[in-house]
Amino acid sequence: MRKLVVSMITSLDGFHEGPGRDVMALPFDDAFSPHNLELLRGADTLLLGRRGFEGFASYWSRVVDDPDEPPLEREIGRRNRDIEKIVVSDTLRLDPGDPWASTTRVVPVAEAPGEVTELKRQEGRDIVVFGSATMWNPLLEAGLVDELRVLVGPALLGEGTKLYTGARTPLRLLEARVLPDSQLVLHRYDASGRSGA
Repeated sequence: MRKLVVSMITSLDGFHEGPGRDVMALPFDDAFSPHNLELLRGADTLLLGRRGFEGFASYWSRVVDDPDEPPLEREIGRRNRDIEKIVVSDTLRLDPGDPWASTTRVVPVAEAPGEVTELKRQEGRDIVVFGSATMWNPLLEAGLVDELRVLVGPALLGEGTKLYTGARTPLRLLEARVLPDSQLVLHRYDASGRSGA
């Protein structure tokens, strides 16, 4: 079975967005992109919410063809462009001419658990989620997230959007380490509820 892996960055006080939903308030550093590229290289499906998809499409469509961007960022842009994308949304409408329309499918919110269950049964590499907490929180509660990766950075935001807003969910720590040449601490958790996974 394929794994559903969620990757997030948070402040030390557990916010994945700052006040006013400001993502740039987060403590990014130079290890963030290599970490994300490693995840993309091991995946063949990207699962996103509407806001995450729109942000990705807008940003990475520009980066992929910009010769002034570092090669690592351009590779992330290419992989984001080319990978199969499933967007969980009741409001997103894609036109054939939209960036990434040919590699993107929109699934209604009510159908997301069934869609993820079916995706996980198929042969293939990981299904990865970056951000999109509103979309993946219910999937975690439903037992459909296999691994939660949280990069915790050296900042206290005081307010913002919490990482998780669902019911109490047990996790099992798989790994905790500082990323190379970074102040980001990676916490990997088994979220599947299976012991010994």
